[in-house]
Amino acid sequence: MQARSGLEPNPACSPEPVRRRSPERRRGGAWKVAYADFVTALMALFIVLWIVNGSQKVRLSVAGYFRDPRGYTRKLGAGPAANAGEDVRVEPRKAEDLKKMIEQARQMPDYKKLRDNVKLSVTGGLRIDFLENEQGSFFITGSPSPTSEGEHLLAVLAGEIGKLPNQVVVEGHSDALPYRNAVPARAYSNWELSADRANAARRLLHANNVRPEQVVEVRGFANRRLLFPEAPASPRNRRISLIVKFTGE
Repeated sequence: MQARSGLEPNPACSPEPVRRRSPERRRGGAWKVAYADFVTALMALFIVLWIVNGSQKVRLSVAGYFRDPRGYTRKLGAGPAANAGEDVRVEPRKAEDLKKMIEQARQMPDYKKLRDNVKLSVTGGLRIDFLENEQGSFFITGSPSPTSEGEHLLAVLAGEIGKLPNQVVVEGHSDALPYRNAVPARAYSNWELSADRANAARRLLHANNVRPEQVVEVRGFANRRLLFPEAPASPRNRRISLIVKFTGE
């Protein structure tokens, strides 16, 4: 029997082979971080391009937000309690002062019979609605000619608006009752009446210190924007509206 030369290796004492990590495991998540950085940079580029190509108004709005996000949101009226679509943002104090002035005018003895026919609201500017009644508070019924009370009230109001830098929009509205035998193609209708009354009010404003450049729009809406849609024939739908816009609008 042949003798063994040397000792046989003991499998139990053999060193365990070294296990190498696969290339995939060595890379880990580093590529994800680089990709995220790339996407963020790309988004920033798109935002910069949008701002550069935007209007001056957009650029100022973005700059204002980043300077003071919370304060700018409150200034826009865009907090949690804000109403969507409302844009009351510039110098609301002036509009409130003008509203107080109108309220004081309504308390004068000459206006006691008219004060229930003047409606005030502040939404993007001070809106003053002069609502008619059956007898015609501010305009002769069915006519673009103002009454003496309406002419006097518009003159007093114009004297105060003329002191302001604000722009003014004049609107005319009618009820839904048509003119007798009115044919849209050729007869005098609520469209003409509402526009004629708005222009009559504009002329009175200009005659009492409202500057020509202050009036920026004159509109006649006929019965397309009823104040009381549930009662389309109500005379209170017949009205002249003055919108004293906030500066910057």
